[in-house]
Amino acid sequence: MGIERSRRPVAASRIATETRNLLDASLLCAIATVARGGRAHISTAYFAWTATLDVVWLSDPRAKHSRNIRANDSAGIVVYESAQTWGQPDRGIQLFGKARELEPSAASPFEAVYTTRFPDYGRFDLPAYRFYVLSPFRLKLFDENELGPGVVVTARVGRDGRTTWERTDISRADA
Repeated sequence: MGIERSRRPVAASRIATETRNLLDASLLCAIATVARGGRAHISTAYFAWTATLDVVWLSDPRAKHSRNIRANDSAGIVVYESAQTWGQPDRGIQLFGKARELEPSAASPFEAVYTTRFPDYGRFDLPAYRFYVLSPFRLKLFDENELGPGVVVTARVGRDGRTTWERTDISRADA
């Protein structure tokens, strides 16, 4: 199996549509943070996302991933449908960027996005929890039904959430 680099760009509008579809495909994400000594740490959380592709989740500031973010803001998030089957078309998205804990005074717009996706959130009393946000600068997406078998598209993400194609890699079983 080899990886071939395609020279054919993917339109920003197509990347944006695929990104929205993939972020809508699951309510859970896996959050990768950097622990002490450069070790990886992964956590799972319910998430929402903004028009600028910021990913928002709610967490306890004492959780390991929350402490990691305070020490090192580098983080990644993966979203995928967990009911996929080996050998069938796959789909998912990876976002890479900087994460931060939101001060309660700055959380309102993010809380509104989260509450829209999870209307029952407001019924819970979670005073110790805080909102966190990952602002991505790069993403990788794959949707074999839409983009083709083995295709992974990498794009830059601007502060306004606009995506710009960077590269397309194609895994080939016959290479």
